[in-house]
Amino acid sequence: MSVELRELDKKTNDFQEGPVTFEAYSEADVDFSDEGLADVDRSQAGSSFLAYFNVVCVVAGTGTLGLPYALRLGGWIGILILVLAWTMSVYTGILLIRCLYANGKRRLSTYKEIATTCFGVIGGWVTFFFNAWILLGAPILYMVLSGTNINELCVGTAGEIGVVPWTIISCALVAIPFVLVKSMKEVAWMSALGAVSTLIVVFICLVCSAIDKPNQVNVHHDTVIWPQFPIALSTISFSFGGNVVYPHVEASMKRPKAWPKVVAAGLSTCAAMYFVTGLFGYLIYGDRVENPIYNSIPDGAARSVALVIITLHVLTAAPILVTSFALDVEEMLNISVERFGKVKEFLFRAAVRILTITAVGVIACVVPHFSELMSLIGAFANCVLIFVFPVVFYLKLTGIKNKSIVELTWCFLIILLGIVGLIFGTMEAIKELIAAFST
Repeated sequence: MSVELRELDKKTNDFQEGPVTFEAYSEADVDFSDEGLADVDRSQAGSSFLAYFNVVCVVAGTGTLGLPYALRLGGWIGILILVLAWTMSVYTGILLIRCLYANGKRRLSTYKEIATTCFGVIGGWVTFFFNAWILLGAPILYMVLSGTNINELCVGTAGEIGVVPWTIISCALVAIPFVLVKSMKEVAWMSALGAVSTLIVVFICLVCSAIDKPNQVNVHHDTVIWPQFPIALSTISFSFGGNVVYPHVEASMKRPKAWPKVVAAGLSTCAAMYFVTGLFGYLIYGDRVENPIYNSIPDGAARSVALVIITLHVLTAAPILVTSFALDVEEMLNISVERFGKVKEFLFRAAVRILTITAVGVIACVVPHFSELMSLIGAFANCVLIFVFPVVFYLKLTGIKNKSIVELTWCFLIILLGIVGLIFGTMEAIKELIAAFST
């Protein structure tokens, strides 16, 4: 539905005559911020604390478990790359949200809309493709991981029914909150649970690896492994990939001005967990460390608990990602209460979400070598969505000449890191895909 609103004249602090059209919002969704800019309705929005948990739950998890292996690939220099990726991802997370408000008239709603504003329809759909691949691809991998973990935990019992049945059950568990809740605010409690779960797994791995240290003799460490350094760089860079959900997380906040603090705190929490697991995991196991890190610790009750908790994490992180995708689709289809009424709106929304989670489950169960295919497009998509696009869009929307040399240099370094990760991550993913189809 189009809504005609009068544009605020910033010089006179009054509204000009003449319509300003807001295609992306219904009448109930459009409101004016205290600066006269049309914003989404935040009357039922959540706290910054809940938004913080959304960021931590989406970004942490797989990165936390994989960082020791990334150091094994590249050596201790990976710690430096971790610091760079952390600071750069905080910066680009802030830039991405600034782009939503850059036109001075209304808040843009999605990553796709930012791209469309900058580079037209083609740019918008290219960005949407990459965005959708991550928002759906990651949950697919999470469902496979969940099915594998649960089946492993049930070995030797009646519950050992196979990975595929447990993957289907995992999808059904995710479908319940996914279909019933509507916004990012309503899945925030799951984010808090997922964030705490990740922290517990970090603690278990830390304690178990410390206990296991006397058994690890002749462990080898490298300062830098140049041939594998670019791969390690791309792996570490991927560990901060939350940009795909940031527009919806920020839209769920009562105080959007607190976003820089929220994203900085969320990514800093993730970086702290990465430092702990990466540093101690590589220090103790060196060139023998496995991915994920809990495969390196001895079998026993602690490892089983880690499997249970990380499964809980992926089951709570998946709804956040698919909800973000569903919100994008529902907005493009203009599925709203104002258009259909409460009952029909719920039915249409439920239909979209059931089809989405069904597609996730089918692909998780039947597509061969999906993880390798995900790595291929993920290597490309993650780097451009995290590092390249936010900077390019920001400079396109706000201009280059008004930026200092220091800021432009920093932006150049961020784009360079993204391109290096993109190239070498894609090359490695292609090798993995070729090897998978050759066997």
